[in-house]
Amino acid sequence: MRCPYCLSIETKVIDKRELENNEVTRRRRECLRCKKRFTTYERVQETPLIVVKKDKTREQFDKNKLRIGILKACEKRPVTHAKIEQLLNDIENELRSLATTEIKSKQIGELVMKKLRELDPVAYVRFASVYRQFKDIGSFEKELRRLSRKKR
Repeated sequence: MRCPYCLSIETKVIDKRELENNEVTRRRRECLRCKKRFTTYERVQETPLIVVKKDKTREQFDKNKLRIGILKACEKRPVTHAKIEQLLNDIENELRSLATTEIKSKQIGELVMKKLRELDPVAYVRFASVYRQFKDIGSFEKELRRLSRKKR
């Protein structure tokens, strides 16, 4: 690590601490040439996830975009923001654990519906109605019957 004061590359670590649930390493360093101290932070730079849409276009995974859809589905439901954030983190972690960085939007939608079904059935149906593009009341009824069978 280069000293920000004298630009020497000869430094030593004098203290090291893990921060933010062990996701960041803070190192206190001392320059061996000028003896000044400085702090560095180290974190893993994750490879971006790429979403392959139905029309074959690609875009970077946007957790906030997913958050907005889930928040709309959970609106006026007894689902806390903490549970929604946990759901988002679980989804992102599951996507990152896949063997590829390119994920089909259908895979993401199915994963969200699976997690929402477990969290809140009404939020699940709301999300499914938009995701699956229900055209009429029959589509809703069919999904509700499927959901009822799975609950038994």
